[in-house]
Amino acid sequence: MVWMVLAAIGLIAGIIGALVGLGGGIIIVPALLFLAGSTDLLGSLTPQRAVGISTVIMIFTGLSSTLAYLKKKTADYKAGLIFFAGSGPGGIIGAFANKSLQIDAFSLYFGSFVILISLVLLVKDQLKPVVFKEGKHKITKTIYQDGQAYTYGYHPILAVILSFGVGFCSGLFGIGGGSLMVPAMMLLFFFPPHVAVATSMFMVFLSSITNSITHIYLGNVIWPYVLALIPGAWFGAKLGVMINSRLTGKTLALLLKAVLIIIGLRLIINGITG
Repeated sequence: MVWMVLAAIGLIAGIIGALVGLGGGIIIVPALLFLAGSTDLLGSLTPQRAVGISTVIMIFTGLSSTLAYLKKKTADYKAGLIFFAGSGPGGIIGAFANKSLQIDAFSLYFGSFVILISLVLLVKDQLKPVVFKEGKHKITKTIYQDGQAYTYGYHPILAVILSFGVGFCSGLFGIGGGSLMVPAMMLLFFFPPHVAVATSMFMVFLSSITNSITHIYLGNVIWPYVLALIPGAWFGAKLGVMINSRLTGKTLALLLKAVLIIIGLRLIINGITG
């Protein structure tokens, strides 16, 4: 029973993570904490271990979706490596900072973070940049999709600073970081949506490796749970990429925003009531 439930969680997390570039941890961590707190399926599970399990799973969701996006040639791997230069160290520091969090504080902070993500996703379509301006120190690129030319660019130093903060949140909360990185790439750096999602999953894959090594060192990984989650996460990520390439995703994006708000509010209430 436990293995079936965890496999289902992995599948859902993989689909959503690859579909919108979130990584899947935003689903896995709350789901594990809910099962541990409301049922006897997982026994006593600390936030640190939920995060540790999630970071290992995101290696597989990130790798599965990255390989799928590689065939479609939608990811910007140079940009992904530059973002990882900030998110990698940020994730390690965040993983160590996670050690000091208690369950009530974790639920409150994580719930607030999830609400923040949902608000960013809600307003990102209204915050459209006016004109892309090429800068002297920017890395710029033009791609062609659906008969249209898209030009985007970013300053490497700004990209590293921004991704460091995203990486810190990733290591602290056990999420992929794409939930903030995708809107940032689209709003600040003018990435086309499909390129932002694919590049985010590549960054999630790299960041999850460094984050996982840290959490394994800290003893936060329960391997039987990881093994139960991996198959669903792997195939879910492939399915998410398939859906991403076939749908506009507006209805799914609206559903995701609603789910994030519900999860965030529940965690905040749990954190306040203890």
